[in-house]
Amino acid sequence: MIVEIESLTKIYESKLRVVALDGIDLELKRGEIFGLLGPNGAGKTTTISIATTRSLPTTGHVRIAGIDVVEHPAHARRHIGVVPQFNTLDRSLTVYENLYFHCRYFGFGHGQAKARSLELLNQFMLSERKDVYPAQLSGGLAQRVQIARAIAHRPTVLFLDEPSAGLDPQSRMAMWAAVAELRKEGITVLLTTHYMEEADQLSDRLAIIDYGRVLALGPPQTLKNSFGARTIFDLKLKIREGLEPVVAGLSARQDVASAEITPDGLRVIAKNSDGVLPDIVVASVRFGLRDLTITEPSLETVFIQLTGRDLRE
Repeated sequence: MIVEIESLTKIYESKLRVVALDGIDLELKRGEIFGLLGPNGAGKTTTISIATTRSLPTTGHVRIAGIDVVEHPAHARRHIGVVPQFNTLDRSLTVYENLYFHCRYFGFGHGQAKARSLELLNQFMLSERKDVYPAQLSGGLAQRVQIARAIAHRPTVLFLDEPSAGLDPQSRMAMWAAVAELRKEGITVLLTTHYMEEADQLSDRLAIIDYGRVLALGPPQTLKNSFGARTIFDLKLKIREGLEPVVAGLSARQDVASAEITPDGLRVIAKNSDGVLPDIVVASVRFGLRDLTITEPSLETVFIQLTGRDLRE
């Protein structure tokens, strides 16, 4: 395994003791794209911070290409590329110079650094912007430059922390394509995200994480199949008083996994949607049905089943 995370914990001791990581165990295969999926505060960024030597664990170990990141951080960094949540490009340097000096920092000679920089500009379709400064780039282009810079020294593992945060849909799609292409170079990618579609689209395998613990692990489709992803009906109602008999009646159905009263009205999780929707609508009309949202089976529904709450909260 190219990345080994064993019994990783991170506890912040202060007036309020915070357990950020509570025994994380993960193994990443060489050349795979691995997603770490969870809501804000789940422990994703903390895991990345420790794995990339920016933070120390309370207990546990992380090894990159067999190197313990705590015992030998400088050696481990030679195998690591990092794209953080925020733009860290040097604003005083052009796109080309950002790549060139990164190569030089990792020991490339002048000719090697120049050749590698030009190669990356071509690979990421940035050649026409080689002399542009970061402030002149859109968010999507800046993210592509950050990914290019992160792999300039040919790392074994690339860490992407919320790579599509703040990007428009077209830039996000371009970023996905750039990440998928890294498979051809044999680079292992660990990306954190709270976007279900991103995790589903990119990941060979993923771990769903919350409260610092791994709740589920496997290929996206396997997780959806194994956990029996359901269709979720969320109903916004004007009146919530008297809903208990409706909830009891729906819960008793064989095609309904669960029904519960929510702050907005009613949530029904169905094993299948055939025949359920008309009955739900009829049962809720007298409570002033204002809106109905249907979430088809997805990684999000798997997460809701595991944690009982929506990723967007």
